[in-house]
Amino acid sequence: MTDLKLRVKEMIIERLKLEGMAPDQIEDQAPLFGDGLGLDSIDALELVLGIEQVFGVKIEDEAAGMKAFKSVQALTDFIAEHRKA
Repeated sequence: MTDLKLRVKEMIIERLKLEGMAPDQIEDQAPLFGDGLGLDSIDALELVLGIEQVFGVKIEDEAAGMKAFKSVQALTDFIAEHRKA
């Protein structure tokens, strides 16, 4: 697991208070919403704030958010791409 991916998983656990869950329990390709982690719209808002505060990356619009929040891997890729920009 890359350092960034581990940090993303830790941020998800911390921000959403998923107590008792370890980073390695979150699958890289599992959907964050629906059948994956089962997150909802309030969780999405909390993650948007967390991503801005922890990684300094803004999710500018709904389309970018939908792409970024497909999975942990998609979110990690989004953060890595936008941190360079």
